[in-house]
Amino acid sequence: MKRNRHIPLWHQKASQRADGVVLWDYHVICVQRKKGGDSPCLVWDLDSSLPFPTPLAPYVSETIQPSFQLFSEYQRFFRIVHAPVFLRCFASDRRHMKDSAGNWIAQPPAYEPIVAEDKTEHNLNEYNEIRAAEVSVNVEPDLINAVYTNKLGVVLSENQLEEFFTQVSS
Repeated sequence: MKRNRHIPLWHQKASQRADGVVLWDYHVICVQRKKGGDSPCLVWDLDSSLPFPTPLAPYVSETIQPSFQLFSEYQRFFRIVHAPVFLRCFASDRRHMKDSAGNWIAQPPAYEPIVAEDKTEHNLNEYNEIRAAEVSVNVEPDLINAVYTNKLGVVLSENQLEEFFTQVSS
């Protein structure tokens, strides 16, 4: 069965619907875990209509809605990349924002394209392409450690997202 590259997320500003649902081909958020204490992880989603930031549990419940029964082709996976690794390794020359003739589909951001530390100019496809073999079966210490070193982080199912962040040390 072909997996659909568009997944639904609710409470998104770009939506034209009352429930705020949008089908994204990929979506980037930041999950912050504060050092020390028992404060909840916070989600920073620039496209969300929820409070900014939103604690992880309500964000998952309201935006991802894991209890909502999706068709099997709409599987949601999450690539978790530690921010310092992502900032060193990610690159986008915005080619994904152009049509086949090279015309802009949407107005590009005003800032310069993002170039990786190693001078790579485009690797967005490496980050948003997820293969079934990459999806972790269990959230274990080796998986948590891998997020700090792997350029492409680790891949989790939507049911593992909250568990992962409760096990990550500050």
